Amino acid sequence: MTQVTERGTPLSVAPRAVGRRRSPAAAACVVGGAVAAGLGLGFLAVLVIVLWISSPYPDSGPGGALHLAAGLWLLAHGTELVRYETLSGVPAPVGVTPLLLVALPVLLMRRAARLGSASEEEGEEVLPAGAVFSAVLCGYLAVGALATVYAAGGPMPADPISAAWHVPLVAVLAAAGGVWAVRGRPLGPMPDWLPGGVRRAVARPRYALALRAGAGGALVLLGGGALLVGGSLAWHGAEVQGSFLSLTGVWSGRFAVLLLAVALVPNAMVWGAAYALGPGFSLGTAVSATPLGFTGSPALPRFPLLAALPPEGPGTPLTWAVAGVPVVAGLAVGWFAVRRAREVSYGETALTAALGALVCGLLMAGLAAASAGPMGSRALAEFGPVWWATGAAAFAWTLALAVPVAVGVHAWRNRPAFAVDDGWHDSGVRELRWAALRDAAGRLVPDLDSHTSAEAQLHPKAPARAPAPGEPKAPARAPAPSSVAGSAPPEAGAAARTPARASSPGPFPAPTAAQPQPPAPARTPVQAAASNPARPPRKVAVMPGIRLDLLSPKPAVPPLEVAGTRVFPRRKPPA
Repeated sequence: MTQVTERGTPLSVAPRAVGRRRSPAAAACVVGGAVAAGLGLGFLAVLVIVLWISSPYPDSGPGGALHLAAGLWLLAHGTELVRYETLSGVPAPVGVTPLLLVALPVLLMRRAARLGSASEEEGEEVLPAGAVFSAVLCGYLAVGALATVYAAGGPMPADPISAAWHVPLVAVLAAAGGVWAVRGRPLGPMPDWLPGGVRRAVARPRYALALRAGAGGALVLLGGGALLVGGSLAWHGAEVQGSFLSLTGVWSGRFAVLLLAVALVPNAMVWGAAYALGPGFSLGTAVSATPLGFTGSPALPRFPLLAALPPEGPGTPLTWAVAGVPVVAGLAVGWFAVRRAREVSYGETALTAALGALVCGLLMAGLAAASAGPMGSRALAEFGPVWWATGAAAFAWTLALAVPVAVGVHAWRNRPAFAVDDGWHDSGVRELRWAALRDAAGRLVPDLDSHTSAEAQLHPKAPARAPAPGEPKAPARAPAPSSVAGSAPPEAGAAARTPARASSPGPFPAPTAAQPQPPAPARTPVQAAASNPARPPRKVAVMPGIRLDLLSPKPAVPPLEVAGTRVFPRRKPPA
């Protein structure tokens, strides 16, 4: 019985129970990935079916529309499609991916990864990040493989080799971003197989600043490209309207052209940024458009965005003015690369700006590669900006401007502070404030004149030099009044309170007896400041809006004074 009890311990049963609890969650993640792919396919299928139904001259049945929707879904991942129905009979690849269409699978895949990583109930165990990533990716790629096979029977099948690496690449990046976001965007330690110096260098804050600076520069370039495209469309408004109306005469066809043009707007922004950087973009094997000129004779189809191209021929001052876009981008990279800490050196700031320029160049190179591609064979085999030239130009522009700007901003932020003499402390306002504080505190705060008289008694000055024969005598100076008007001299008060000290040696004169006098009424700050006729008048800076009577005045209580020493009366304990 003991053996049966020992064998029945739950040590070997717990892992199986945990596995059973995890299996529904893993299956749900797989289903979530498949649903994300299905939603993308369904959205494009509904859109294509609606356009097919509204078209007065459909070329094929609903099966052909569904095959075309599968091909468009693969095109949204960057997969090249092949068009066999051409005038020359030579298959023509279609590789220009509308970047706005890429947002559909990315958002759906990211949402599936976030839902798989979150727990619906409080006590439910959450799968590890690696398990969620793998499960969601498996479900998504399974549907992607089926879509590739299904699109092969349509009018524009997908290239299998291109689909084999484009679809997994987009799915991996989107799923990784979703899992990383739901985990709180953690920045874990670097792998152990990297050298220690590399791990310590990556952990420094310069790399986060470089990423921020590079992203800011890329956004500025894209914004400048959008401004160039919008301005060119407005400048060539008549040509754009003519090409749009000449493509088709039915509203369904015009709506399809409008959707395609909107989906290609991000591509046009990248092309405009590449044009402003200098390398420009290609419109065929021997045709290029740069700020220096438009070379070649392109054989382009009629399309609204293509009607806004610059005119053929050499460049003009108007096209040269687009160089202001990369200048602003370089300034932005230099501004964002500066840290606000004072212990950062100038070399560290310059290195951060250089790394930001490198990040900006890499981002622009990637965007240029994603926005370009072939639009056919022979003359249209190269269509769009050259990725390596665009990236190199972005790096060169931002590096040349970001480093000096970053160093200058760092020097300005860490400049030494200089003292400014505004006359506030050199005016008579200090005496007025002190008198107001003394009056509000009930004469507990000593007067400035009492300090002066006490210091004069403790540190007597040397006797005045006798004037030489014939030298005029200096006018006699009036004695300084007492600190409290109407009060007895300090010597008299001291003698009345402490008669035993009259015979003690010391620097103070022997006090004499005096009759105590009633306390004088409280004076206003202006009277207290003006009661000393010996002090020369000083300029008073009047500051409007500042109240000196911050505290309510208290009844004046004259303290007991002994030759510069202040003695406070002792309070009797309560009975």
